[in-house]
Amino acid sequence: MAALVTLAAHNRQRPKGRWSVAMRWRNLLFAHWPVEIAEVRRLIPEKLEIDTFEGQAWIGIVPFYLTIRYRWMPLALSFPEVNVRTYVKRDGKDGVWFLSLDAHSRLAVSAARRQYALPYYLARMRMRSNVSGDDARISLSSRRRSDEATAELKMEYGPIDKAFIPQPGTLEHWLTERYSLFAVRPDGRLAYGEIDHRPWKLQRAEADVMVNTMLEPLGIIAPMQPPLLHFSRSIDAVAWKLCWQEM
Repeated sequence: MAALVTLAAHNRQRPKGRWSVAMRWRNLLFAHWPVEIAEVRRLIPEKLEIDTFEGQAWIGIVPFYLTIRYRWMPLALSFPEVNVRTYVKRDGKDGVWFLSLDAHSRLAVSAARRQYALPYYLARMRMRSNVSGDDARISLSSRRRSDEATAELKMEYGPIDKAFIPQPGTLEHWLTERYSLFAVRPDGRLAYGEIDHRPWKLQRAEADVMVNTMLEPLGIIAPMQPPLLHFSRSIDAVAWKLCWQEM
């Protein structure tokens, strides 16, 4: 799983050291909405800049089925996950900022909170897939198991067109071709981490959303307009340890 891939296609320098986490993401949906910069600005550390496409900020809800193996683990874990994300940059580096991550694995939630300082939450989740040839229909239900805030997502989704690789300069490329993340510890230290995978193969998608309260704990009003939807069948990735620095 997740064989190391070349970085040459991305015109980036390979991160130093060995990767620490190998992953496979399956039946993934990118659901993106444009939002006001002020909506996410208050949720992001001051020294990170909100990244925009043609002056517009974006927020995404991304459900998928994850298989993950840390180098120190003899076996892999597999479970559904839903993350809520936006996009930031600092000192010329762009990346993903995770506003929340819900997962159906107590061990994975604990490890990610401890090692990556990411806002993971344990959730009751179920994902079912019906795949036939190029067609797929995914059913997902997720409800956060937390006293802090309720967040729930129930939806069905699937692709409606042929796969394509997003081209540089397009919105699809800007939203999805991101090879780094930022995080911050309670003491204020900022982290920058890198990830690698082959370019995304995306398909235009459709979704039927029955319940979506993923943005409510963040104080963000869900946009009224339909989201921009893209589906990806499967991709392997590897990630390196975070580099911590003073803010």
